[in-house]
Amino acid sequence: MSETTTIRILMVDDHAVVRAGYRSLLTSAGDISVIGEASSGESGCRLFTQLQPDIVVMDLSLPGIGGLECIRRIVARDPAARILVFSMHEDTVFVEQALQAGACGYITKRAAPEELVTAVRQVASGRVYLESEIAQRLAFQKARGKASPLSTLSPREFEIFCLLAQGESASDIAGKLSLSYKTVANYSTQIKSKLEVGSVTELARLAIRSGLVQA
Repeated sequence: MSETTTIRILMVDDHAVVRAGYRSLLTSAGDISVIGEASSGESGCRLFTQLQPDIVVMDLSLPGIGGLECIRRIVARDPAARILVFSMHEDTVFVEQALQAGACGYITKRAAPEELVTAVRQVASGRVYLESEIAQRLAFQKARGKASPLSTLSPREFEIFCLLAQGESASDIAGKLSLSYKTVANYSTQIKSKLEVGSVTELARLAIRSGLVQA
């Protein structure tokens, strides 16, 4: 992408005030245009198909199918899609899951505003962008061999794990993710096997210890 090309952005975040603030920030950069906004994973997928943006700037905590599944579906439709995750989640397991699902970058909402603009430009140019502190933590964990057990889960398994840990029933998850009850039950069994736990209660405890769910 040349320097004179306007970067066309689709923003996916369920908070209208957040979208408005960052839309103003991005458009003030001069070379970035926000061409669409979505408030859920489903609407994000739909608008991506309709608008074909250069980049999707997406939160992970979304109503409906959620951010990870939204990333997975967009990349399945268009393997060349460029997705930058912009999330409050700072734990590296979320970063690993987002990248595994197909994201091209990850930045947290506590980063300096100008870093979001930098990240958008980097991802638009075909590069991968990770917030520096996150990149350092990932490198440190790799060097120490201290990968989270949750990193063994696929993006779909991780999303179902989080929902189960939050107290969602298999029926609720099936409806939210457009899956059958049996499929969710099978995923639940696989997740417990991978994490070597015997119950949903133990899953919840693991999520609390990992800082993914508040006690």
